[in-house]
Amino acid sequence: MNQGMTNISRQLGTLNKPLTKKNVSRLIDPDADRSNIITGQEYRRPVVKELSDGHLIINIYNPDGKNILSTGRYIKKPSFTTNRNIHIAAGPAHDVLVGQMPIYGQRSRQLIGYLQVENNLDAYTQSYHRLALVCALALCLVVIASGLLGYFLSLFLLRPLDGIHDTVKEISADPTKDVRVPTTNRNDELAELTTMFNEMLDRMQRYIDQQSQFVSDVSHELRTPVAIIQGHLEMLQRWGKDDPKVLDDSIKATLIETRRMKNLVQEMLDLSRAEQVEINFRNQHTIVNDVVHQVFNNFKMLYPDFTFRLDDDLKEPITVNIYRDHLEQVLVILCDNAVKYSTDDHKEIHMILSRGMNTVEIGIQDFGEGISPENVKRVFDRFYRVDKARSRKKGGNGLGLSIAKRLIEGYHGSITLESSVGAGSLFRIVLPIIEDPETKK
Repeated sequence: MNQGMTNISRQLGTLNKPLTKKNVSRLIDPDADRSNIITGQEYRRPVVKELSDGHLIINIYNPDGKNILSTGRYIKKPSFTTNRNIHIAAGPAHDVLVGQMPIYGQRSRQLIGYLQVENNLDAYTQSYHRLALVCALALCLVVIASGLLGYFLSLFLLRPLDGIHDTVKEISADPTKDVRVPTTNRNDELAELTTMFNEMLDRMQRYIDQQSQFVSDVSHELRTPVAIIQGHLEMLQRWGKDDPKVLDDSIKATLIETRRMKNLVQEMLDLSRAEQVEINFRNQHTIVNDVVHQVFNNFKMLYPDFTFRLDDDLKEPITVNIYRDHLEQVLVILCDNAVKYSTDDHKEIHMILSRGMNTVEIGIQDFGEGISPENVKRVFDRFYRVDKARSRKKGGNGLGLSIAKRLIEGYHGSITLESSVGAGSLFRIVLPIIEDPETKK
């Protein structure tokens, strides 16, 4: 618009006199007298081009405001001002672009007429409407596509949540049911949540199994002493209380079985607590050297007829993640077993303390009866005794090694046994080393 108004006004300004139909036609018409338009010949082509533009409506007025040339009826009523302006005006159907300006002679600098150029913006409006329609359709397609994509993507991403929901529902209906959330090969937060949820269910199932096992073991192990006590009391009630010897024997047997029941219940409670160290004692630190030396000195004092030897290869204090009393309890269990099952002709116990790359190893070795290979695999089972008659005679309930194993494994360690019949046994404990800030200082 601006360039077209400039081209027209520049060529009309070459007339240097008020505009009339005659002189404007002669300026524009190529068949007119060429002698009168030589000076404007170089502008003729731009003017013709602007006048032939179908998008423009051009109206030229003389200084009195009379229309002397028009390429179409004006849309906006002309306004004869001395200021050049281009603005948007309201049209019959939509906005139009209007340009108005005065025309001055190039040499005379006098007002010789007025120019009004209008663009009806029909092509622009049609393109705008088409583009708006295309954008609306594209927006609808994008919304539909994004909705479908979001739906299927949510189904894929949230599938583990459905598995967790179904699993929780089944476990709520039956807490003993062994169901787990299906795992996926994806490496994202939901896959990690699924793994953690399954681990939690495994831990809960383990606690339920431990509780059931505890009840079953207690009822099984207490059945015999209770039956013995009941038998003696019934015998005394019927006739034995009148016989001093029978009465004395029954009372002694009852006291023995009562003490055994008390020890059994205590060991069962120790075993139950040992299976929950991950919950109650997860952040306990202990210096291994101190505990091993303490147990070694205690047993040397308790059993002076035994030879105890400690091989300590550690050059500095070593800290492990275990409650001190639990480590001491494990060492006492193993040393007590070593004393019990040593032979009379070889009363010697060796304790070994050494370090691996990131672990510390404690060994307790005796040179007694030993254990056959088929029994080595079962010595850590609850209530298992290699020789039940001899174990009962020595006061064992078959729970000591089970307690030791549960305690060590609860602190992410391991306990193993190497033994052969007639050559003795070697229990080996391995615990991971941690950095203790106080020890490091």
